[in-house]
Amino acid sequence: MEALMMEKYITDERTGLKYELVGDYYLIAGDDEPEEERPIGVWGQRHLRYLKKHRRVRYANLLTSGELNAYLADIDRQAEELFLRLVKQMADAEGITETLKASDQMKWVRRMNSCRDRATEIVYHQVIYA
Repeated sequence: MEALMMEKYITDERTGLKYELVGDYYLIAGDDEPEEERPIGVWGQRHLRYLKKHRRVRYANLLTSGELNAYLADIDRQAEELFLRLVKQMADAEGITETLKASDQMKWVRRMNSCRDRATEIVYHQVIYA
């Protein structure tokens, strides 16, 4: 007996919908491209947690429109750039240099951690929880 070959895509003339063969069934084929998977870092994950808990409607809208991943990747990029810029500016303003690092490592670590903590709080308030 000869196997029946089914077409990969068919279009319903009556409705104009395009169907794609998946296994033994035809499912409606989406017109839009699948969402690009961009990596989401720690800042994007923190913002996602914030959206799920405090901004449910915004989260649902981004999720259903297929824009959530791109949005979170953008937030992550913005937050990381701001964080790095703030840490560098604070370290420069406070005179935290490589010379200090070479002469007193523990003092350098304490002061850099202080800069990083303050920069983290600023990023939280300006980007993550905004």
